[in-house]
Amino acid sequence: MSPTRRRGRPMRADRTRPTLIYDGECGFCRRSVDLLQRWDREHRIALVPFQDRARVAAFNIPLPALAAAMHLVLPPDGRVLSGADAVPELLRRLPGKAWLAWGFRIPGVRPIARRVYAWIARRRHCLVRGSGVG
Repeated sequence: MSPTRRRGRPMRADRTRPTLIYDGECGFCRRSVDLLQRWDREHRIALVPFQDRARVAAFNIPLPALAAAMHLVLPPDGRVLSGADAVPELLRRLPGKAWLAWGFRIPGVRPIARRVYAWIARRRHCLVRGSGVG
C-alpha cells in the first residue's frame, strides 16, 4: 500500500490531539523532540517530521513555512501556532510543565522568544553535530 494512501483514501491528519510538525533532518530539532517525548509520557502530542509529506499534506501548510519553523496544529479546528508562539501551548499540554508557560505572559517575553527562536532556526543545522540523517 502506498504511504500516502490507506485503503484507497488519502491519509488524514490526526485531529484528536495536537500535532507538532518539525524538521526531522535537523539534529537540534530531533533532540528537542526527544526531550518533548520524555516529558509527554501520555503521548498527548503527535510528532510528525515535515519530511513525511503524506502526513503533512493533510495540514495544508506550505513547505517553505514548514522548513522555517516548527508548527503546532491544534484540535479540533486546526489552528496553527508556529515557532516560539507554539512553545507555551506545548508546555501547557505536557504533564507537570504547564507552570513553565506562565513566563510567556510577562510583557516583552514573547517578542524576545520570537527573536531567539528565529536566530536558532536559522542556525539549527550548525548547532548540533550530526544534524543530517544517515
